[in-house]
Amino acid sequence: MSPTLSQPADQLIPELAPAQRKLFVAGAAAAVVSLVGLFTNRAQFFQSYLMAYLFVLGATLGCLALAMIHQLSGGAWGVVTRRLLGASTRVLPVLTVLFIPILLGRHYLFVWTHADVVARDEVLQHKQLFLNTPFFIARAALYFAVWNALVYFLNRWSLEQDKTPDPAIARRMQTLSGGGLLAYGLTATFASFDWLMSIDPHWFSTIYGVLLMGGQGLTALAVLIAALTWLSRRPPLDAIVVPVHFHDLGNLMLAFVMLWAYFSFSQYLIIFSGNLPEEITWYVHRLHTGWRFVGLTLVLFHFAIPFLLLLSRRVKRTPDLLMKIALGILAARLIDLFWLIAPEFHKDGLVVHWLDVTLPLALGALWLGCFVWQLRGRAILPLHDPQFEQALGRVASVS
Repeated sequence: MSPTLSQPADQLIPELAPAQRKLFVAGAAAAVVSLVGLFTNRAQFFQSYLMAYLFVLGATLGCLALAMIHQLSGGAWGVVTRRLLGASTRVLPVLTVLFIPILLGRHYLFVWTHADVVARDEVLQHKQLFLNTPFFIARAALYFAVWNALVYFLNRWSLEQDKTPDPAIARRMQTLSGGGLLAYGLTATFASFDWLMSIDPHWFSTIYGVLLMGGQGLTALAVLIAALTWLSRRPPLDAIVVPVHFHDLGNLMLAFVMLWAYFSFSQYLIIFSGNLPEEITWYVHRLHTGWRFVGLTLVLFHFAIPFLLLLSRRVKRTPDLLMKIALGILAARLIDLFWLIAPEFHKDGLVVHWLDVTLPLALGALWLGCFVWQLRGRAILPLHDPQFEQALGRVASVS
């Protein structure tokens, strides 16, 4: 293998630097426009910000989970995407800072932060031991501490592995990934309870955390496929990434599409079969108002159409087609978060505010800019990964 592969990515792919600048400019412009909404409609600003923030956070956490899964399970797909996974996880410190607006706008998002409302609501009084501002902030600090620690050590050891093929480094990452996946599952579940489900503190679902984690994995896979498709058109990856790698990623995406659909339908079925008014209400104003069209959109574009397309072997081995499906799934993921958040504040019918467009554009462009920035500084492939030769073997098998 050519020694040039050990060079930083921005030396091999000069298009990365101008792409980063354009993304930061676009993100800053959209952020400036969005700030107008902060002064004209503060409540809507924080509602839209929460949706946009959870969308980009889902991409990072999903990549963190996939990186740990690959450490434990192996596979050529993880070798060719290792640098993409690492770059996306290293955006987490920026996202940690970007969580501050949610803390500042908590009174516009969570009814349980209002003492006068809690004083009149017996249910909220019973939940006050858990749903209170100091404990809410402490839990958020714990979540980010755990996630940032996992990101720090996995990336630090991955950088060490670039310098030496010591097998002890791989074992260290595998050991951390075993406990890390458990920690991710617990923290992501409680974060979904805190930041999404508690918007309506009278409603609850025990499957909610798993549903959100499935969505994060799907978001991450869509980002990986889109980025890998773009990179595979340029040397040196044009000679290394082959259709079989995309086939593996397409199979994973199909699995996560089915996983999301299974948990979504299970939640719906269990709640309606239980026939409990306090639980069914969550669905009633989503299915009997204009919001039902959003639900139908999710059924079609988050499950049915991707599911049918990803059954095709040819589609999964054609990078351009697979990338289009990935971009469609990213749009569906944003719509799903919109479906989870917005109806709680607009129960009379469908409302789409311009901030629901500009804030996802702002945070999405800024996230991509940081992603490219992190990608530029390291080698494009993990040359000393124990499965590196296996990944190249797949190239040889189709050449």
